[in-house]
Amino acid sequence: MKNYLTLCLVLAILLSICAFGGVSASAEESLGETSVEEDIFADWNEDAPALYALVDYVEAVTDELSPDYIPPEDRVAVFDMDGTLCAELCPTYLEYYLLAWRILKDPTYEPDEEMLEFGRMLRDHALDKSFPDHMDLLHAVYAAEAYAGMTLREFDDYVTGRLLQPCDGFEGMIWATAFYAPMINVVDYLNENGFKCYICSGTDRAICRTFVEGMLDIPSNQIIGMDDDYEATGQGDVDGLDYVFKADDQVIRTDRLLIKNLKMNKVKQIVRDIGKQPVLSFGNSSGDVSMHMYTISNNAYRSEAFMLVADDDVRDYGNPEKAASLREKWEDYGFNVISMRDDFRTIYGDGVVKTGEFHWLEDLADTREPAETEEDVVWDEYYNSAAA
Repeated sequence: MKNYLTLCLVLAILLSICAFGGVSASAEESLGETSVEEDIFADWNEDAPALYALVDYVEAVTDELSPDYIPPEDRVAVFDMDGTLCAELCPTYLEYYLLAWRILKDPTYEPDEEMLEFGRMLRDHALDKSFPDHMDLLHAVYAAEAYAGMTLREFDDYVTGRLLQPCDGFEGMIWATAFYAPMINVVDYLNENGFKCYICSGTDRAICRTFVEGMLDIPSNQIIGMDDDYEATGQGDVDGLDYVFKADDQVIRTDRLLIKNLKMNKVKQIVRDIGKQPVLSFGNSSGDVSMHMYTISNNAYRSEAFMLVADDDVRDYGNPEKAASLREKWEDYGFNVISMRDDFRTIYGDGVVKTGEFHWLEDLADTREPAETEEDVVWDEYYNSAAA
């Protein structure tokens, strides 16, 4: 067994030398330990170039004798969520699934005609991704309205109920466990090396908090996401500066969207919530480029950014052709690229199997009639003002 592990290590180092033109002594030593301590990166292939780059970086910045040393208080790592830490292709984003179910199936909710129309559009276009322009902002506006009035506990219970359902397109996995096992390894590794890990996602902050609990060692106060406004149950139209929270009050969601956390908005939220420039950034899409560039530009410390590409169409629903184009683009930006196909030994765990079959349309089939409303929200005006 020891001879076999030694052979694997030698092959891994040779492959890395071919890929990079050389490997630092710290990376060789660290990955030598990794091949023995298999629990650290058990879900990665040992010859993954991105893994070498990460370990080399962490070894350098945690060595007090290294010129790249970073004090623990400044070791800040930020992660996107959907498509970076967890599935986003089964067949669409978790938050889209949650909203479609709320509109079309939730017996406690009575959508009006406009909301029903949006929910059906969301359902009917998810499989082929033929959404209208600015779907991210449209979703945010309608989600704020659909969840308005729910207490924090009610919303948490709603999200939890959906997370316990089978993950569409797979066998052996529910939504709650649809995390990339190799990326869980990364979070655990960084935690063990004194990094403070944050999630910075375009998904609703409260959804992220419920989703992550029990799966990632990232506390709720280190989770940043899309934000809607909150108010007290007894507050009514009174401004928060003029209202005092009472003993019988509860905090509820409102229909007021505060921020959709994508692109430059991610940088704004990091500045507000963290107050420090990250030194590590992980993402998977154009919505993460601003966060990456903020991390690696004009940084007082050595910093790195990693982009994950969905190029595995055997174990997941990736698109190798699109991923190849994205790889070239991300490398031109100076980002390290993580290949799900080539770098991950397993994606979701050994017991999960891609079925190639979705039950999305039948599961969300509806015969709902719109609820009567006294006043229709002028969504076009809201959307146009938010987009501006």
